[in-house]
Amino acid sequence: MDDKTRLTELLQPYLNNGQFYLVDLQVVGRQGGRIKVTILLDSDEGITIDQCADISRRLGGEMDEANFFGDSPFTLEVSSPGVDFPLAFSRQYVRNIGRQLAVVLTDGSLHRGKLEAADEQQIVLNIVPEKRSKTKQKKDAEAGIVVLSGPTSLPYDQIKKATVEISFN
Repeated sequence: MDDKTRLTELLQPYLNNGQFYLVDLQVVGRQGGRIKVTILLDSDEGITIDQCADISRRLGGEMDEANFFGDSPFTLEVSSPGVDFPLAFSRQYVRNIGRQLAVVLTDGSLHRGKLEAADEQQIVLNIVPEKRSKTKQKKDAEAGIVVLSGPTSLPYDQIKKATVEISFN
């Protein structure tokens, strides 16, 4: 069993029966020097610094007791993913309904708009089309490119990457 799988199992009791969920887990530096373990957690209501610190303290203590990495020193960092981290789970989309998203689809196209709805299969993004010159519009029409606009359903399997766009208005 690899380190990530073992850490994921060790982390389960600290997730409060699904209140928190694992967004990302990275283990770097295994060859020789200090090992860095980064765990990103989230919840439907968000996660506080104090909750991250508590999980880090308890999990780190358990890792020390279990001699998780043998004699290799390690650093454990438990935090929330932050607003610039791509959305990965339907729970994250639901929590961000009403916010502006930048969504890259699997075909490489980029769309921006307000997240109107999200469920287990898809999101609904109210896409604001970017301004395009008449020449660009004509070329797209000739190439059969359909420009998405307005409320548009996007299944998760068509989304390559989605991030919340921060606005300071």
